[in-house]
Amino acid sequence: MLVLASLALMTLDHRQQHLDSIRSTLSVVVYPLQALLDLPGNASLWFRESLATRRQLQEENASLRTQQLMINSRLQKLEALEAENLRLRELLGSSFQLGERVLVAELMSVDLDPYKHLVALNKGDLEEVYPGQAVLDESGIMGQVIHVGPLSSTVMLITDPDHAIPVLVNRTGLRTVALGTGAIHQLDLPHIPVTADIRPGDLLVTSGLGGRFPPGYPVAVVDTVIQDPGQAFSRVSAVPRARLDRSREVLLVRRAHERLPLESPQPAPETGIDGAGDSAP
Repeated sequence: MLVLASLALMTLDHRQQHLDSIRSTLSVVVYPLQALLDLPGNASLWFRESLATRRQLQEENASLRTQQLMINSRLQKLEALEAENLRLRELLGSSFQLGERVLVAELMSVDLDPYKHLVALNKGDLEEVYPGQAVLDESGIMGQVIHVGPLSSTVMLITDPDHAIPVLVNRTGLRTVALGTGAIHQLDLPHIPVTADIRPGDLLVTSGLGGRFPPGYPVAVVDTVIQDPGQAFSRVSAVPRARLDRSREVLLVRRAHERLPLESPQPAPETGIDGAGDSAP
């Protein structure tokens, strides 16, 4: 009898919709019971989400910082590319290569020797880090790798007294070498003729000479230019673009066509400058 009654009610409801009002009333009556039954599950879900929120936010922040660092490193070449295009508009090619591969690393420690600007990274030979590899942060070149272990590596910053890096003035194309001074916020540019077109505010970018540093990355901004007509060379200093004393995450750059280094970096033959691989032009 119950089966027959059910079939009859379903037939009437399907064909003539006589039970719609009853169904709506029953749904209102049953809703509190449904909410009560769902309460334990909803409470458990809210509790799990509350516990996981902090960890998820930390992971998301770390991921976003890494993405921002890599994006900013690619955007660094825009100023150099603009000037390069103006100078080489009529040529068939450009010396800039945009196919570098990067590896994100973190600083582990800082050398406390006031006469050495060295930092340790948490990437080493297992990640194919090699001596001479360029290191930069989101603002510019920081230095280069000078020693590699299985799990870590040592980087000499561009402000170390034994470091030199070939650069060019982005505005004019003037080539020179930026020498470390031992001061974290200063580089020296020696042997620039007093008649050379260089002024405060000029951006210095890597020239790519010697093949150690990829071309076009920001290095420093000219800070002081003292030109004495009685001297053959100007006294020029610059401020590094990279946040050498604040950056925590860095990028190790390898060009797309590079595999492993052919040789370890050697000190400059005349000036005793380690790692530049070039002499002043």
